[in-house]
Amino acid sequence: MCAVSRRRPICEPTPLCSTLALTMQKPAFDPGLTRQFGAPLRRAVNKDGSFNVRRTGVSWRAFHPWLYIVRMSWTGFTALVLGSYVAINTAFALAYFVMNADQVAGSAAATEGRRFFNDFFFSAHTLTTVGYGNLAPNGIAANVFSTVEALIGLMGFAVITGLLVARASKPSASIGYSANAIVAPYQNGTAIMFRIANQRSNNLMEMEARVMLMTVSGTTGKPERKFEMLTLERDTVLFFPITWTIVHPIDESSPLYGKTPEEVNRLQAELIILIKGFDETFSQTVHSRHSYRHDEFVWGAKFDQAFRVDPSGDLLLEINRLGDHSKTENFSVSRMSREDEPTRTS
Repeated sequence: MCAVSRRRPICEPTPLCSTLALTMQKPAFDPGLTRQFGAPLRRAVNKDGSFNVRRTGVSWRAFHPWLYIVRMSWTGFTALVLGSYVAINTAFALAYFVMNADQVAGSAAATEGRRFFNDFFFSAHTLTTVGYGNLAPNGIAANVFSTVEALIGLMGFAVITGLLVARASKPSASIGYSANAIVAPYQNGTAIMFRIANQRSNNLMEMEARVMLMTVSGTTGKPERKFEMLTLERDTVLFFPITWTIVHPIDESSPLYGKTPEEVNRLQAELIILIKGFDETFSQTVHSRHSYRHDEFVWGAKFDQAFRVDPSGDLLLEINRLGDHSKTENFSVSRMSREDEPTRTS
C-alpha cells in the first residue's frame, strides 16, 4: 500500500503504486485541436488563418451581433449599413403613405408613386435630422412617427459610428505566405521552409514564429492525431521590413527525418503556423495563422530572391514574388535526411 508523508509522498513498490504511477503519466501534447481522429480532415487551419470548425446546435442566445458585425468584411458591412438605411426609410415611408396626404405637408402629388417618394424623402430627412423645410409633419400621427424615427436615427448613427471606430481601430496583421512549403537542401542536409512578408507599409517588429507538425498515426487500432513542435533555425527576428524564410532543419531529432513524400502523404501531415509580432502603428501585438498540407509541399526546390536594390539605391521588395521558387539540381526526394550534422547558424 502507499504511505503518504506531509513532506512528500512515499510509495512502496507494490502493484497498486505501479498502477497509480501509470495512470498519472504526463498527457500527450494537444494544442487544442484534439487528438481524436474520426475521419480524414481537409485541413486544421484554413488558408485565411481561421480554424476549420463549423459549429452546430448553438442556441440563438450565443449569437453576438456586435461581434459578428465587427468581424465581417468591409463589403458586407457597407451593404448592411446601406440596406438598413433603405429598409428603415421604406418602412416609415409606408407608414406616412397610409396616412392622409395632409399629415405630411408638401408630400401631396399628382400620382401615388410620386407621393410615396415624397414620403420616403421626408423619412430620410427625419432619420438624419436634416430638414429642408419643403416637407414637414402636419398632424398628430405624423408627428408621433417622426419623433420615433428621429430617435431611431440618433441611436442608429451612434451605433454605426461605434462600429466604424471598433472596426478601424482593430489591430490586424496582413502577413503574406508563400503558396508552398519547400523541401530544400540546407547546409549538409535537408530542411523544410516557407517564406513570409508584411504586405502592408506599417512596421512590424519583434516577430516570433512557432511551427507545429500535425500527423495521423496509429497503424493498429484507432488512429489519432499527433502534434509536435518543430525546432526552427531562427524563431525570432527583431525587424520585419523584408521577407523572412522560416526554416526547420530536418535532422535526427525532427519528426520528418527519414520520411519519403509517400510517407508524409500517408501521415496526412500538416504544418500549422502561428506568427506573432508587435504593430508599431497600433502599439499592440498582432497574430497571424496559416497552414500547409502535405500536398502543398514542393520537394527539391529553393526560393527565388524576392527583393533587390533599385538604381536609386533603395531596397525593393516584390511581394508578388513571395512564393516564387525553382527546382534544384541533384536533389533526391527519396527520403528527408542529412548526411552530416551541420553547424547551426544564428
